Amino acid sequence: MLDVRRMQILRAVVTSGSMTEAAANLGYTPSAVSQQIAALEREAGIVLLERVGRGVRPTAAGLLLTEHAAVISRDVAEAEAALAELRAGRTGRLVVRYFSTAGVALVPPALARLRREFPGVRVDLTLIDPADPLPDVERGDADLAVVVGGRTRPRDGVRLVPLHDDPYRAVLPRGHRLADKRVLDLADLADEPWVGTEWRAGRCLEIMLAACATAGFSPNFAVESDDYATAQGFVAAGLGVSLIPRLGLGTRHPGVVVRRVRKPEPIRSIYAAVREASATDPALRALIDALRAAAPE
Repeated sequence: MLDVRRMQILRAVVTSGSMTEAAANLGYTPSAVSQQIAALEREAGIVLLERVGRGVRPTAAGLLLTEHAAVISRDVAEAEAALAELRAGRTGRLVVRYFSTAGVALVPPALARLRREFPGVRVDLTLIDPADPLPDVERGDADLAVVVGGRTRPRDGVRLVPLHDDPYRAVLPRGHRLADKRVLDLADLADEPWVGTEWRAGRCLEIMLAACATAGFSPNFAVESDDYATAQGFVAAGLGVSLIPRLGLGTRHPGVVVRRVRKPEPIRSIYAAVREASATDPALRALIDALRAAAPE
């Protein structure tokens, strides 16, 4: 196998036309350059240089290797430049998992900001409701996952970075007996029929049920829906009341009113799950900052 470093020494000799001058340019002794060329000729199994007066010139084989050495040098320079771009976060690819309301409220403005700051970075998005995306992050199949905290526990090598606290709001039909109150005690809704809005096995449902239990009741779900817009339609039709996180209320049905809730106020905490090893990547950090900035006040 040909030694690439020796090929570059050959190139320096051919370019300068002299062992002595090549040695001076490389910071070697003429003897060291001569030894390296001799070793390369043994590897190639053919003479690479011939003496001409006080200098040398390449044989056909020497010229061939010199041309390949130039290509290798150019490829290495391009690789180093590409690597520098990647290290700086100016190029590359981010794989992102997200849940639906984050996809509506947080992800689009965050990606728009990331594209302005890092136009060379490609982002691949996948909706993950109701699956747990942490294994994807742990395996390296995803660089970032937007998740709801609580039951979700960080695995080895995975960090949860806080993004946003998303409080739940009571959603009532217009004309409801409680619609005139600006703030509701959660217990005010104990005897109402409810419109469900969460996945049966999801963390968001756990948060809502835990808050209701703290208020002393278990909600009576008259209608089930896993879509906030559809749930608002059911509420507007008078089929029940609901709790919907604020991020899920970006588009409001004209037939509902939305009120704050207290005693307790259910809140879901939203995190970015990232691998510890990639947490300092510039583009990934910029995406996390953009997701934080996208959260509504």
